[in-house]
Amino acid sequence: MSAERWGKGREMELNGVHLLLTYACNLECDHCFTWGSPRNRGTMALQGVQEILRQAQALGSVKWIYFEGGEPFLYYPLLARGVELAADLGFKVGIVTNTYWATTADDARLWLEPLAGKMSDLSLSTDLFHGEETYSPEARRALEAARELGIPTELLMICEAGEHARADVGQLPGDESAVMHRGRAADKLVHGKALHVWHGFGDCPHEDLRQPGRVHVDPLGHVHICQGISLGNVFEDGLVAVSRRYNPDTHPVIGPLVDGGPAELARRYEVPCGEGYVDACHLCYRVREGLRERFPNVLTPDQMYGVLPAC
Repeated sequence: MSAERWGKGREMELNGVHLLLTYACNLECDHCFTWGSPRNRGTMALQGVQEILRQAQALGSVKWIYFEGGEPFLYYPLLARGVELAADLGFKVGIVTNTYWATTADDARLWLEPLAGKMSDLSLSTDLFHGEETYSPEARRALEAARELGIPTELLMICEAGEHARADVGQLPGDESAVMHRGRAADKLVHGKALHVWHGFGDCPHEDLRQPGRVHVDPLGHVHICQGISLGNVFEDGLVAVSRRYNPDTHPVIGPLVDGGPAELARRYEVPCGEGYVDACHLCYRVREGLRERFPNVLTPDQMYGVLPAC
């Protein structure tokens, strides 16, 4: 999609670029934004990682590089090399992982030791969506090993809505945060919950769409302002061009969301809405599903909408 079609850009000042190193995951959690699964496909090549880091450096404003997934530790040699390259370029480096690899204390240290001194954050996803315990044995081992190695670490815990669940702006808040019903959660976690009329969701509670601060780049090169809303492709357009042309008011999907949230997106394009939705993410995701044929270059790729290979 051309810059002319969007109008004059305002330019995003990005301070973070999050690399979705792979869509593959050893788990298939009900709350996953990216439909992570052993069946999902798409993994970056080293050349792609190098190119994205080069483009992030060219922006001049990026401070943080995160490696996420899926599960990035499934491709450990690529992850380790990516961390090394990012650190050598002067970025602060973070990783988000479900810690499946921390099977023993010795193994936890084995996997983390090559990363020590190169990382500024290790975010450990652990909750009842990932396993049988809120704070899994693997997460405990990873946390202990990281502390011994001097790697700054935090826990990422997602829980059902309740008095202890926060709904912070941003996609990776620490501590206990509420489920956002998009991705697989829009299929798996909405049943039996209180529903609200669609026209009541008049804003986007989790993203700063005017000045997002960070984007996610997937293995195919798509630059996501929110999972499943692509602003362009780093391998075709380049991150600098995507950043410079960004105009939330004229973007065909972001524009309505800025004006009036998911309700306005549905209203603008006359998307039929059901009787009720759990939250704004639930409505937004369903409306976007209905608009994918109309905006195939924006509401992409298939992986973000649960269209997984048959085998």
